[in-house]
Amino acid sequence: MVNAIEIKHLHKVYADFALKDICLSVPTGSVVGLIGENGAGKSTLISSVLNMTDCDYEEINVFGKDIREHEKEVKQDIAVIFDNTYYDLNFTPAFIGKILSKVYKNWDMNLYDDYLEKFDLPAKKRLKGFSRGMKMKLEFAIAFSHDAKLLILDEATSGLDPIFRDEILGILRKYTEDEDHTILMSSHITSDLDKIADYIAYIHDGELIFMKTYDEIHENYGIINCNKELFESLNKEDIVSYRREAYSYKVMVKNRLEIQKVIQGLEVERASIEEVMLYHAKGEK
Repeated sequence: MVNAIEIKHLHKVYADFALKDICLSVPTGSVVGLIGENGAGKSTLISSVLNMTDCDYEEINVFGKDIREHEKEVKQDIAVIFDNTYYDLNFTPAFIGKILSKVYKNWDMNLYDDYLEKFDLPAKKRLKGFSRGMKMKLEFAIAFSHDAKLLILDEATSGLDPIFRDEILGILRKYTEDEDHTILMSSHITSDLDKIADYIAYIHDGELIFMKTYDEIHENYGIINCNKELFESLNKEDIVSYRREAYSYKVMVKNRLEIQKVIQGLEVERASIEEVMLYHAKGEK
């Protein structure tokens, strides 16, 4: 099966920042959560995939086609939602629907109207009268109305209230039940990724630190609260990083179950995605 996105040896250099030799595959039919602190390079990576920024690469293929050579064709099957809307604030949802019906070959006006009603969005009200949350709801209504095969979200759920965010996550999970549909989702709200992600890709300081299945992270990464003696007895190859407390150590390990087999009775807490990111970025090596 062709990967929805295939990136090989991507580089992008700015005056004070660089994406460094990024290689990343996004399997078709999966949800890939893209995590990393502000300025790590997530948005630059997304912009590169969309051919919105000039970069160097050996390969950036979407649906098996080079994004530069086949941009217009490929983007018919992509929906992108950023953390804000970029439509003219004097436009109404109804007018936007008419515009997009001329842009997307698979635009479904009836489905669009259904989503406007489902999300309680007035079709004839100007966007300047919409709240931030309403604008984001509109972006999702648009994304779901042209049969996009790839949905790219760049902090798209950050402006939503918890109830609607949970509703959207349910729609996204249903969307990927069709194995032709794929999501690349950058988010600081790691609890959202806990609910729907199949893979987690972590970018730090312009480098891809890892891409692992969600289950692998959930099962293998753990945190040990211990004294100095136990800390010094641990195999250093098992340790991701650690943090010094007043009278103890908090240690993140990458093979929780194996360590518990060796050290009987040792309590090792499962690590959350947020903790994995935090210990990679801020822990001592």
